Amino acid sequence: MAVEGGMKCVKFLLYVLLLAFCACAVGLIAVGVGVQLVLNQTITQGATPGSLLPVVIITVGAFLFLVAFVGCCGTCKENYCLMVTFAILLSLIMLVELAAAIAGYVFRDKVRSEFNKNFQQQMQNYTKNNDTALILDRMQEKFECCGAANYTDWEKILLTAKRVPDSCCVNVTQGCGTDFNVKAIHTQGCVEKIGVWLRSNVLVAAAAALGIAFVEILGIVFACCLVKSIRSGYEVM
Repeated sequence: MAVEGGMKCVKFLLYVLLLAFCACAVGLIAVGVGVQLVLNQTITQGATPGSLLPVVIITVGAFLFLVAFVGCCGTCKENYCLMVTFAILLSLIMLVELAAAIAGYVFRDKVRSEFNKNFQQQMQNYTKNNDTALILDRMQEKFECCGAANYTDWEKILLTAKRVPDSCCVNVTQGCGTDFNVKAIHTQGCVEKIGVWLRSNVLVAAAAALGIAFVEILGIVFACCLVKSIRSGYEVM
């Protein structure tokens, strides 16, 4: 039995929200891939909370896309079971996102500690591995930093206090890191610089998360309204 009256409007709005869910799902997958690429560049290794973050984001994005498909089928066919399933799965996604947000807050210091540890470990391989050297140089140039805590970290690696990688220089040229002038290099460490960059983007991420949560809540409400309407139609029949 087809829905009537105000439920037609609810059904239309639910279609719009399902499109928004698909867009959010694609966005989450893209963000997850982007975070994974950043972590690869920052050489985070192992099953740490930080390394698991992109996996969680991509998984939630893929699951949200599947749920949106279920919701689309249920709305189109006005199927009671599919709509109930859609509402339940969407509620589970919200719980997972909430748990991920709490875990991210709880483990924020551990992620920083793991990154600092990995950065220092990879500094040890700077002169031994060209790929590692390339990644560290790219990071130091991009974030305008030098070393983990500060530029003096390189003294133990390069075995001299008169040399840092050329990527530490304000104006990068070949050999600029040898017999350097402190005023001509970036002295701040990369761990702190990258931490500042991440904190500056937290508000954007939080706003996006709130937007997605709002859309999901609307989806659950509209799905429940449609479920109630479909059930009423069955009872009338």
